[in-house]
Amino acid sequence: MAAMTAGVAPPEVALPGPALRSVDGVGAEARAQLFASRSIKRGAKRWALDLIVRCTDLTSLEGADTPGRTATLCAKALRPDPVDPAVPPVAAVCVYPALAEPASRCLRGSPVKVAAVATGFPSGQVPAEVKLAEAAAAARVADEIDMVMDRRAFLCGRYVEVADEIAAVKAAIGGRHLKVILETGELGGYDQVRRASWLAMAAGADFIKTSTGKIQPAATLPVAVVMLEAIRDFAEATGRPVGFKAAGGIRTARQAIGYAVAVNETLGGAWLNPVRFRIGASSLLNDVLMQIAKERSGAYQAPDDFSQT
Repeated sequence: MAAMTAGVAPPEVALPGPALRSVDGVGAEARAQLFASRSIKRGAKRWALDLIVRCTDLTSLEGADTPGRTATLCAKALRPDPVDPAVPPVAAVCVYPALAEPASRCLRGSPVKVAAVATGFPSGQVPAEVKLAEAAAAARVADEIDMVMDRRAFLCGRYVEVADEIAAVKAAIGGRHLKVILETGELGGYDQVRRASWLAMAAGADFIKTSTGKIQPAATLPVAVVMLEAIRDFAEATGRPVGFKAAGGIRTARQAIGYAVAVNETLGGAWLNPVRFRIGASSLLNDVLMQIAKERSGAYQAPDDFSQT
């Protein structure tokens, strides 16, 4: 961090061999297509839909967000479908740091976590000291911090600087869970996604996350496959399991189940829980609720039957 704030670019870090392994892009895309087309038997579909709900970070990151809107978001997080108490609560509510306190008040005593974005979300183009101060302040209230990786430094090859910043944020937030957003749509290819994934994990990330949802492309299944394989290889090399979060552009239950299948096939059932798997979503939850209602009653409900928050 000292080198960063002084404006001196550290030398390029030598990443471990597995991190530098070239990605078979054609293979990753083929595996993604297979995962997306995998059918779920009727007996397991309700379980899969409940899993998606339990692993959802219900998200609102708009300039018009208010404490009132956050309270409504939290109510939906706690009871996604008011007419079906069997539907579980979501994993977390994800908001800007200024709304972490209202969210915490609404969720106090519940299993739903408060996640706050930090470090100059979504671009990360603020001074290092501002990033650390924002993350530390958010961590005084939030359970989880979603930070943005410094893509400018990464794309310039200043990998030590990127790793030092992630490690400094991890230290600044104490024992809070740290998710590092790679913003894969800006990284320039699968090899860079793998390199960024490994770098973030080596620097202390508890989760690696695809994207902010503010640019296109956001989450894609082939990129998720590359990240999941990096997580697998990192866990085998270090013994430390790291979580995966897909965010941005996931709007249907079918899409979300494709990500769950990819997680299961690549990492195994130990990752199919909110501790190691999350989906960042705003509009996704209602489609999942419609599918659950269809499984329960045999008929689809109208989208208007669910709150639009």
